[in-house]
Amino acid sequence: MQIPQRCLNPAIEDAIGQGHYEGKELAGIKRHLKPEDRVLDLGGGAGYLAVQAAKIVGAGNVTTVEANPDMVRSIGRTLALNDALDLRVLHGAVVADSYKQDTVTFEAKAAFWASSISNGAPGQKSKLVSVPALKLSDLFEAFDPSFVVMDVEGAEVELAQQSWAKSVRFVIMEIHPQLYGPPDIQQIFDGMSRAGFTYMPWGSRGNVVVFQRVASD
Repeated sequence: MQIPQRCLNPAIEDAIGQGHYEGKELAGIKRHLKPEDRVLDLGGGAGYLAVQAAKIVGAGNVTTVEANPDMVRSIGRTLALNDALDLRVLHGAVVADSYKQDTVTFEAKAAFWASSISNGAPGQKSKLVSVPALKLSDLFEAFDPSFVVMDVEGAEVELAQQSWAKSVRFVIMEIHPQLYGPPDIQQIFDGMSRAGFTYMPWGSRGNVVVFQRVASD
């Protein structure tokens, strides 16, 4: 990976240096991803998980979405370094289908992994940027994923409330209890249950949760 220095902080550098970066998500991917899957990676960061998924399913079967323009460029460099240029990269923020605008204000923070859709004035060392708003159902229709990896810094609460494509059989979702409380976590689980998913303990670790599609009769 090649991450701009302005997007790093000591915690990120330590996670990368110690080999812990995205380790919980990667464990879930290795447990459940199959060579025939099509992967949609929401909140691509530096492209690490997308590249790891591409090693299993092939780069042409992976699409990653990232809102931070600095990290979109970083993903491009990561793909070049890993011979994965067939992997699709979309610039934008994932929003629920109820969102009415074509763009959304995104807060790009100094530590890239904490960046998110803006809730107001930017924090210290952050900047606000306008990015394309990408509706979840449009992404499902365009790429027909069977496997979704999601790290969207709080937006998962709303995204979990809507319908999910029947093609999706597994979702690996990072939840963010530092941003919201137990009622929102309950909303996530209830929403995913209504969408046809159940909690899968194998591959779930701490705040990284695996949801599996419940087979219909």
